[in-house]
Amino acid sequence: MDDGYSNRTSLVKGAKDIAKEAKRHAAKKVGKAVDRAADEYSSQRHYNRFENEDDDEDRGAAVADDDEGASSDATEGHDDEDEIYEGEYQGVPARGGDGKPADGQVALGRPDGLKELEEERRADEEELAQQYELIMQECGHGRFQWQLFLVLGLALMSDGVEVFVVGFVLPSAETDMCVPNSGAGWLGSIVYLGMMVGAFFWGGLSDKLGRKQCLLICMSVNGFFAFLSSFVQGYSMFLFCRMLSGFGLGGAVPIVFSYFAEVLAREKRGEHLSWLCMFWMIGGIYASAMAWAIIPHYGWSFSMGSAYQFHSWRVFVVVCALPCVSAVVAITFMPESPRFYLEMGKHDEAWMVLKHIHDTNMRARGEPEKVFTVNRIKIPRPLDELVEMQNETANPAAKVLYKIRAELRGIWLTFMRCFDYPVKDNTIKLAIVWFTLSFGYYGLSVWFPDVIKHLQADEYASRVKIHTDERVEDITFNFTLENQIHTNGVFVNDKFISMKFKAVTFIDSTFQNCYFEDVSSVGSFFKNCSFIEAFFYNTDIDDSKLIGSRLINSSFQHNKTGCQMTFDDDYSAYWVYFVNFLGTLAVLPGNIVSALLMDKIGRLSMLGGSMVLSGISCFFLWFGTSESMMIFMLCLYNGLSISAWNSLDVITAELYPTDRRGTGFGFCNAMCKLAAVMGNLIFGSLVGITKAIPILLASAVLVGGGLVGLRLPDTRSNVLM
Repeated sequence: MDDGYSNRTSLVKGAKDIAKEAKRHAAKKVGKAVDRAADEYSSQRHYNRFENEDDDEDRGAAVADDDEGASSDATEGHDDEDEIYEGEYQGVPARGGDGKPADGQVALGRPDGLKELEEERRADEEELAQQYELIMQECGHGRFQWQLFLVLGLALMSDGVEVFVVGFVLPSAETDMCVPNSGAGWLGSIVYLGMMVGAFFWGGLSDKLGRKQCLLICMSVNGFFAFLSSFVQGYSMFLFCRMLSGFGLGGAVPIVFSYFAEVLAREKRGEHLSWLCMFWMIGGIYASAMAWAIIPHYGWSFSMGSAYQFHSWRVFVVVCALPCVSAVVAITFMPESPRFYLEMGKHDEAWMVLKHIHDTNMRARGEPEKVFTVNRIKIPRPLDELVEMQNETANPAAKVLYKIRAELRGIWLTFMRCFDYPVKDNTIKLAIVWFTLSFGYYGLSVWFPDVIKHLQADEYASRVKIHTDERVEDITFNFTLENQIHTNGVFVNDKFISMKFKAVTFIDSTFQNCYFEDVSSVGSFFKNCSFIEAFFYNTDIDDSKLIGSRLINSSFQHNKTGCQMTFDDDYSAYWVYFVNFLGTLAVLPGNIVSALLMDKIGRLSMLGGSMVLSGISCFFLWFGTSESMMIFMLCLYNGLSISAWNSLDVITAELYPTDRRGTGFGFCNAMCKLAAVMGNLIFGSLVGITKAIPILLASAVLVGGGLVGLRLPDTRSNVLM
């Protein structure tokens, strides 16, 4: 009896064990089936809905029946009414009760599974790119994109203003601050160096922290130091402020184009990114107009004793910082890029932004009742970087330093991924095209105004009046003497009161019993002259202007100190600003043409053709013998080259995946600024020596860069990866 009971007990126990094992296997199969059904539901809902709505409804109903009893970990606890807010965090591995990965899943961070995870993530990114394109088509193009267009346009306008500010302020700042010849020219180079470092840093950081946040910070840095630079007095401090201002502004171009590209559907991207480029031209026009209206007006200034001077060029610097301040205020009201949110795995945040875009555009169309139908978006599987976290008890300073080090390391690692397959070749080609286009453009922009000045100086010198062996006695000079040369003259008992010497040179002349009061001199010198019993009161005549001259019983009282700025004396000031204004305005037709044809003839045809044509037009500068002809050729060159800039911006934004778009664009823009520095140094050193080398060098570089650009892949049909 006992033996029979024991046998029955063992039999029952064995049956229970078999049942448990069968149940476990059945649950595993059901779980896999539910996952497959969820994936099919997500993909069918978004891909096929735009192709065949009837078939989609049938498939959606079938999948919904299969999926009715299942819920993801991310949406557990939600009511049916909250389904539209569900965040299906697909790709995040479920874990068992013991905290270990479930069966059939690869542990994140394990070297043997990293390659598989990367391949899976790449497949997820491709699926997300296709799905995101369909979502942007549903959101439409309307009021939201135009609002963002204006906001980002202000930021891009600031970049254009900064480039022109350097050239307009350089002569005035160096004169006002008594900069010696050894320090001249540093302003242009150091600003571009700051922009070069800033482009790489802020572009890389935008892939980590987000487009909006980084753009807001970098524009704030630019605005603050731009304002501060207008008040500092020393040239070294002024250089430091302008360098930091350039460092902040360096992030504008890579972030602006990455940000805007991520809220545009494929068929709209080329055209509207090209329209956005117009704000750079608007910035140049704004800077030229403000310089023309403000800088030559010497009366726009005030002083606090002899220690603090605020001249009109400083007013110009303040005015040029206003677009940046306006951009900072406007950016605070815009949302983060939804594409960046999805790349970071922030499904709910991305969904809310996309719904905001959809609802804003639908209300503007008069269709507020139209519902945003997307409720699940595929998210790439996150890769566990196993970053070692600092101890919670560490002091705040150590945490900040660790955070900074971690972010810098992340930027560097992302940058190195720009040289991995499949974007390695494209990165190298883009860097070459950016460098060559920038080298030719910025090199000529430095060389050309100085060539115009040399032509003007030659023409001015041809009208000089020469006086020889003259004798002037008992005459009072109270007017301006301009563009004259006096040789072997004798001046006896003459008075020079409240007058101006402008480009006047006295050679081997004698001044006896002469009186100088309130005299200013610009470009004027006394060479090998003799001053006998002369008296100087409140003049700017000093040893630098008395070259090889003798002073006999002569005295100076209350001499003017410092560098005297008299913009009215600059005969070419208005003309130089007007020439820059015309050159910038000539960009307008090229901007319109490139925007209208970007999606019709393709990015590559426009890039290569524009660079080759601009190189040819640059070559014809060789035959320019007059100011009017040189100005015409400059306008032609600017009008042809702008299409290359626009298409290059579009191609760069479309070639890089979202997780490297800011970094790759920042690197290319850094190469652009490096070329600007080299162009400043090389072309600036050749001014007045020869025009053959600058023209041939710029032409060859532009044509070569255009041929390299034709080797880039066509991105017209690309979705944003």
